[in-house]
Amino acid sequence: MITKKLITQLSYQIVGCAIAVHKTLGPGLLESVYEKCMKYELEKRGHKVEQQVVVPVVYDDLVFDTELRADLLVDKLVLVELKAIETIPPIQDAKLITYMKLLEVPQGLMINFFTDNITKSMKPFVNEYFRDLPDE
Repeated sequence: MITKKLITQLSYQIVGCAIAVHKTLGPGLLESVYEKCMKYELEKRGHKVEQQVVVPVVYDDLVFDTELRADLLVDKLVLVELKAIETIPPIQDAKLITYMKLLEVPQGLMINFFTDNITKSMKPFVNEYFRDLPDE
């Protein structure tokens, strides 16, 4: 059964993978490098990871194939957007929240590798899908 507790534990594991990748590689590389390493690290720990997930747009009962792509979808429960930039503009947070809604995913994580501390720079997001889940 999918619960808030399960998703929260999964998010902690994802952040743990990001810390491991960051500790090994450090800041300053391309986002695509971190993305490949994160996918590897998560799969190594037994998670199902989809990379560059197509985000369809449904409008007026029509489904549009778009060029929208989400970085990583972990176990079909947590959407992970990775950055490697000095400052993340607020539009990126909005984009992640919208992708979560379009993909019907309860939690999202914005992880920026251009930092000295992943935990401090990581931003979690939840939506109505998360709020509607049982606690345990």
